[in-house]
Amino acid sequence: MKMLDTNIMLYAYDRSSTHHDVCRTWLEAAFNGDELVALPWQTLLAFVRLSTHPRAVRQPVSGEAACAIVGQWLAHPNVTVPNPAGDFWALFRAQVSEAQVKGPLVTDAALAALALECGAILCSTDRDFRRFRSLRVENPLEQ
Repeated sequence: MKMLDTNIMLYAYDRSSTHHDVCRTWLEAAFNGDELVALPWQTLLAFVRLSTHPRAVRQPVSGEAACAIVGQWLAHPNVTVPNPAGDFWALFRAQVSEAQVKGPLVTDAALAALALECGAILCSTDRDFRRFRSLRVENPLEQ
């Protein structure tokens, strides 16, 4: 299973991004493949927040358009929305401790813990995820 971080989806929809073509192709292949794609709520909500913000993207979309995009993703038969379960808190605390996480990296630690709990590969262009030693990471820009 591949769990997605927001940045891949933002780049895939922001035509002005230098990473647009690579991330768009990668994202389409993931949604049309056989492997399960996990889209955590925090990732989806961050996409809606950032894709509608004029300081985050050059051509922001409306809230309705962002929600429609997310709705299309959720309609794919290989997409799941994972939720934290029994091991999440212990995994989260371990990531915070081992990677000495604080401030803005707390959200990354939560996503890492969720991926570890689900046995997923975290897919992101953010190199900060490499600080989580037990996490498997895939970066579409490095393929």
